[in-house]
Amino acid sequence: MAVHHHPQRHPGFRFPSLRRTGAAPASADGTTIAATAAGSYMFAGLRILTGFVFLWAFLDKTFGFGYATPSGKGWIDGGSPTEGFLSHVAVGPMESTFHDWAGAAWADSLFMLGLLGIGLALIAGVGLRLAAVAGTLMMALMWVAEWPPAKHLSDGSASMSTNPFADYHLVYAVVLVALAAAGAGATWGLGRAWARLPFVSRHRWLL
Repeated sequence: MAVHHHPQRHPGFRFPSLRRTGAAPASADGTTIAATAAGSYMFAGLRILTGFVFLWAFLDKTFGFGYATPSGKGWIDGGSPTEGFLSHVAVGPMESTFHDWAGAAWADSLFMLGLLGIGLALIAGVGLRLAAVAGTLMMALMWVAEWPPAKHLSDGSASMSTNPFADYHLVYAVVLVALAAAGAGATWGLGRAWARLPFVSRHRWLL
């Protein structure tokens, strides 16, 4: 008698199919688009907030709104935006150099021009590469002026440094570079229109 072996069926178990369904790519694409859009808005918001930090510093130091700069001590009143900070540098390898720079007309002008230019560039979303370079240089100089690695000041008192390397100057510098690298001016800004200008398209470093 012939014995026929019938294949047994196991309805409760199936190997996963390696074939992609039509819904999966659409879902993945939708998720990617949503994440990209959310990232663009987050970078745009970060760009505008950071720009306001620089622009407000310029306005307060210029007009003396009574916050960091007392009323009547603004730049337009004859006050120096750099003297108060640089003359009190008490640590680091450039201590004496910063003392020499404190209150100098060229130092005041460059500092204020940097604050204004970086602030406007970030808020408008144009020239982010230039803003990143200028802002990083400014933050580097301010980092050296405060010199976080030091535990003690020149007079031997505690520096009160909270971190020997990473402080807010470094964070701002990284943010500026990230905004420029991400092209954050295209959302809520004039980045796209700026990039289409003939002069800018011929000189990509102006983006």
